Amino acid sequence: MGDAKKKIYEYLIEGATSGLTDDALYSFIIKKVPKANSKRIVRAGFLALSDPSLTDRTILNVIYALAIKHRLAGDAFEEEADSGDSSTEMAETSASKTEGATATGKKRKK
Repeated sequence: MGDAKKKIYEYLIEGATSGLTDDALYSFIIKKVPKANSKRIVRAGFLALSDPSLTDRTILNVIYALAIKHRLAGDAFEEEADSGDSSTEMAETSASKTEGATATGKKRKK
């Protein structure tokens, strides 16, 4: 396990056991580990969920909620970026076809 992931994992458990949840827990981890980001926190969260030594249901629920929240937030961000990129690409492709047709002197069929 990488150094940053191990630190994130440890602070995730420490914060959850001290009663932090959601944004407070996320901020706690970010303050303790400057290299932490949503992706690393999600990975550390899922690693914690698979740890057989963690048996407190409340702590597991807090970690699960944080990991899922940031995992879904990452997917929503990627989907928005993908949908924005594809419409831009389609517009650019359409514009280049129009320019190509007029540059060669041929008219486009309707």
